[in-house]
Amino acid sequence: MRVLSFQLSNNTPSPICCDLRVPQTSEKSPVIIFVHGFKAFKDWGHFNALANALCHAGFAVLKFSFSHGGTTPEHPEDFADLEAFGRNTFSQELNDLGHVIDWLHSDHADTANIDRDHIFLIGHSRGGGIAILKAAEDVRIKKLVTWAAVSNFETRVNPPDLARWQREGVMYVANARTQQQMPMYYSLREDYYANEKRLHIPNAARRLQQPFLIIHGTQDEAVPLREATYLKDWCKHAQLVTIEDAKHTFGGKHPFEGEMLPEDSERLVEKTIAFLIT
Repeated sequence: MRVLSFQLSNNTPSPICCDLRVPQTSEKSPVIIFVHGFKAFKDWGHFNALANALCHAGFAVLKFSFSHGGTTPEHPEDFADLEAFGRNTFSQELNDLGHVIDWLHSDHADTANIDRDHIFLIGHSRGGGIAILKAAEDVRIKKLVTWAAVSNFETRVNPPDLARWQREGVMYVANARTQQQMPMYYSLREDYYANEKRLHIPNAARRLQQPFLIIHGTQDEAVPLREATYLKDWCKHAQLVTIEDAKHTFGGKHPFEGEMLPEDSERLVEKTIAFLIT
């Protein structure tokens, strides 16, 4: 397995930090793009171990941190740029993902062993919602897998304290791990409604043409299982697989110690690989 780390510019001061794992084979490998969720980053918890497992199964795996996710090249596992975090929007994340897909389609040595006709998306949590939106608008994506995905962004930009958010222009979300108060500017909501047609997950799920696998833990404490059933209802051809007693991160946490995947994540990888190779 060869691992390449690099940065992409998306016309913002904050770069998109990426890593690409490529199997040691003479054949071109199908590629998985992994999309992380809210208050996460490409190296969060067991994401590297998950990527290694997928790469050992024959897939190239490209992980990236959103340009406005709050991490920086100098501090890839810390929320060192809370201003960027606060200015993030769903549109920005979609555009970042599109930029990553464009890079895979560019002609250079780092993509020589990539099978561009077989690009798959895996999105976790909020990243699952972004992956659904991108797959619905980009025919270059051939298969889609979501892990514990959200089913709607509109509900998440209409919190109980909406009036205060609008009045003050910012609300804060506590990060229990780092004890940081992480800002979210009202521009997140404004972006959603300015681009609602593009950012409405239910309609995007209804438009999906690609094979779609929905995986969700039955004990998800962050995104209820019912959100997976909504996605299945909207996308009739989708497959819904539940992992009994699994929680939101399928046994992962940050920091993650060791190289062995938690049992729930082993099941997650097994079900994902079986779907992608068929």
